[in-house]
Amino acid sequence: MTLAIVIVFLLGYLFITLEGNLKVNKTAIALLLSVVLWTMYTCGMDTFDHERFIEHIGDTSEIIFFLLGAMTIVEVVDSNGGFNFVRQKLATRSKHALLWRVVFISFLLSAILDNLTTTIVMVMVLRKLVVSKRTRMLYCGILVLAANAGGAFSPIGDITTIMLWIKGNVSTSGVISELLIPSLITVLIPAIVLHWQMKGKLRPIVDEPEGTEDKYDFSLTQRNVVFYVGVIGLVSVPVFKTLTGLPPFMGVILVLSILWIITEFFYSARKIENNRANRVSRVLHSIDMSTILFFLGILMAVAALEDTGVLMGFGKVLDDITGGNHYLVNGVIGVASSIVDNVPLVASCMGMYEIQPTGDFAQDGIFWQLLAFCAGTGGSILIIGSAAGVIVMGLEKISFGWYMRHFSLLAFLGMLSGMGAYYLQRLLFF
Repeated sequence: MTLAIVIVFLLGYLFITLEGNLKVNKTAIALLLSVVLWTMYTCGMDTFDHERFIEHIGDTSEIIFFLLGAMTIVEVVDSNGGFNFVRQKLATRSKHALLWRVVFISFLLSAILDNLTTTIVMVMVLRKLVVSKRTRMLYCGILVLAANAGGAFSPIGDITTIMLWIKGNVSTSGVISELLIPSLITVLIPAIVLHWQMKGKLRPIVDEPEGTEDKYDFSLTQRNVVFYVGVIGLVSVPVFKTLTGLPPFMGVILVLSILWIITEFFYSARKIENNRANRVSRVLHSIDMSTILFFLGILMAVAALEDTGVLMGFGKVLDDITGGNHYLVNGVIGVASSIVDNVPLVASCMGMYEIQPTGDFAQDGIFWQLLAFCAGTGGSILIIGSAAGVIVMGLEKISFGWYMRHFSLLAFLGMLSGMGAYYLQRLLFF
């Protein structure tokens, strides 16, 4: 039965990877896969361990509720014009100046929000600042690298880091202090190369027509309040977790509830009708539930595989082959994450190895931090390897081949440089 479960999992994983060719949404496959695997597993057991199953549901729910709350907060801020300041900070006719502003703002925003949201916001801003399609494609390419790098060093910046943080594999202080410099170097190397390639100035920016501000429900002051409550609230979630000991999703729910109450007061004060699309109750309808359900399906599928003992056994084999070299193992995982979804990759690794009291597998140990770093930044090697890349591919119609020619090697060198920086940092300071 164990062999059959492994085969079904690999087939399901293959179908998820080939989503674009099969024209079947990967969420549907992930949900079906989770039910099939758990059914096969329970049929092969004498008694069903209901408590263990509930434990898996609890772990998965923590991640799902966190994502649901965070996505809603970001959507409310964005729909009320909270990210308009990004365009103001980026505006310039210098190609070099815009390059570095895109890099650093994307890097920081991704750490605060997430790489998916950051990419969407930045692409929309770049469309208003860069007229030339070819030039904008270059900026979008470095945007993918910067967004993924920024998400790797923050506990709330990338789904894989969120998973490791919620599970206790890494801590807030540990992942920030030890992955900040490697993540920054990962995008600085490609940015420097791109800086040398860019020449000249951008075409003049066409101003938006008068009356654009009228599309928002709130005044400028109210929009700023929404922005600061949402963003500062998200940044404070790790602090909430540390002070209370409660799961991170409770902190996100706290921020969402406060933001919801504040916006309701604003609507009441301005006597705006109840059916406005920017109200939180309406924004909830526009949340990407397909993504949420995908995480439910894939995490529960991996949980079924974990209970068979296959992941733990595979981890031991992998250690034997590589001689326990964590840099080699995670480097391979980083490259693999550019081809297949990094969520099941990281979930599988979390099932292969247990958190130890001390050593490389302890909280903030070398293995877990390298896993967070490589899974996050390795997705930049191919445009299909990360949510940020897929979004850019869709919005700007960037081809797989074009990205591979211009950015794949740069992203790979960036990841290797970041791993080298992490090694030196560990050698000198930790």
